[in-house]
Amino acid sequence: MFQEERINAIIEHLNQHQRVDIKDICQQFEVSRDTARRDLLKMEELGLIIRTHGGAVLPKKTKEIYEYKERLVRESGEKREIGHFAASLVKNGDFIMMDASTTVQFAAENLSSENIVVVTNSIDIADVLSRKKTVRTILLGGELHSQQRFLFGQSTIDKLADYQVDKLFLGACGITPNGLSYPHEEDGVVKREMIKRANQVIVLADHTKFGDQMFYKITGLESIDLLITNQKPNRDIMDKLAEHHVELLVVSEEDSDD
Repeated sequence: MFQEERINAIIEHLNQHQRVDIKDICQQFEVSRDTARRDLLKMEELGLIIRTHGGAVLPKKTKEIYEYKERLVRESGEKREIGHFAASLVKNGDFIMMDASTTVQFAAENLSSENIVVVTNSIDIADVLSRKKTVRTILLGGELHSQQRFLFGQSTIDKLADYQVDKLFLGACGITPNGLSYPHEEDGVVKREMIKRANQVIVLADHTKFGDQMFYKITGLESIDLLITNQKPNRDIMDKLAEHHVELLVVSEEDSDD
């Protein structure tokens, strides 16, 4: 098992038990104490844990948005499954748009359709797609947000006006009955313009995004055509989705009937 996989499993353990001991890591993953310590040191560097004598605990939850590369390490299996399912919706010859989102990046990694064109403002998604021979990638220009890895600014908005795509895959930081919101206004402005340029808007969001209200609202739920998640949202959000005829697809949940 690679270190990244162990880190994800340790985070899941912490979410369930609030703390973990080095001996637990050694037993569960059959690794040495030195390897377990290196895992905890890496997690501490990424801000995932607070180290304690002989183990670790989770930090207190805040509204902080971690840097993009740190969020990739933190992502759960559910988010990867959401991305995998989203990729299956892309047909041969589709023109699609992808925003700068870790869940959307998982979708990009799983694209297998042929002769598709992808427009994105994410330098990491562009890098992923550059290794796919059947994908033509258009990377929007603009100013680079170095921590969150997206391009933004007036030149980005101006370039978006040149395109109209079949599908937009949009990540989400906060979903409430009031709509979609994000922590960075400069990113939100680009996402708002992307919505105007897509025939179908597909939002990818795990259940932790439900109920969170971030700084900058980009749109109401009426702009969404399809929401892919791993658990049903609460009744208030469900009612608003139904009101605006938003299709809901739930992965990793046995009872997904409405």
